[in-house]
Amino acid sequence: MSCAVKKIEVKDLRLSYAHREVLHGVSFDIVPNEIFAVIGPAQSGKTSLLRCLNRTIDFCANAFVSGTVRVDGEDVRELRNVYELRRKVGMVAPLPVGLPLSIYDNVAFAPRCAGISARSELDGLVEKCLRQAALWDEVKDRLDSLGTKLSGGQQQRLTIARALSHAPEVLCLDEFSIAIDPVTTMRIEDVLKELRSQMTIVLVTNLTQQARRLADRTLFLYNGDVIEIGSNDVIFSGHPANRKTYEYVNGIFG
Repeated sequence: MSCAVKKIEVKDLRLSYAHREVLHGVSFDIVPNEIFAVIGPAQSGKTSLLRCLNRTIDFCANAFVSGTVRVDGEDVRELRNVYELRRKVGMVAPLPVGLPLSIYDNVAFAPRCAGISARSELDGLVEKCLRQAALWDEVKDRLDSLGTKLSGGQQQRLTIARALSHAPEVLCLDEFSIAIDPVTTMRIEDVLKELRSQMTIVLVTNLTQQARRLADRTLFLYNGDVIEIGSNDVIFSGHPANRKTYEYVNGIFG
């Protein structure tokens, strides 16, 4: 993009697991308060790309990364405090993974780790994050119940509330709707539309219609290569620049 203000800049990003390269020189920019979607078939490198943004790829011992990823102009590979990076760039996994704690403590866990101990402050943060995740009204009378006892859709929203408790500037979601029903999916999509005024959102999805509904721009990733990046008006118009993009978003393959 030509916009001077960039929240995330990725340039010539390459990622290999042992001797198998899965990202082949990927480059793109994301601007503040944008919903940016990454689509593509399974095994195209979408999740691996997402994990490079906040260095959770570091947990893979055989991963080798080259190129640059910058957040607010800072190269994430050069940051010494990776925990601060992961607070800034939050992540929501495909399947809800609740901590074996109460609903309240699931959300309060990160703020407590950050040094917040006052009950009144924690109460306010927990309510704020649960409201942002469209979960407060359903759980406000049972905050002491185990988070793992919630339904799948509620657990996914709890996962989002927990990610929001870090006060991230970027929220990354990896196939958030893979294990939840369509009604809950639409509720979370409404949440994301509201959150865009407060943060930048990066959405990895196999559902092209979800990307079409939510995103400002979409990147089509295929076998580790960027095939096309563009506004949704172009990508889903029926006249994208690349024929392969047209075939994928119209279900001809993938």
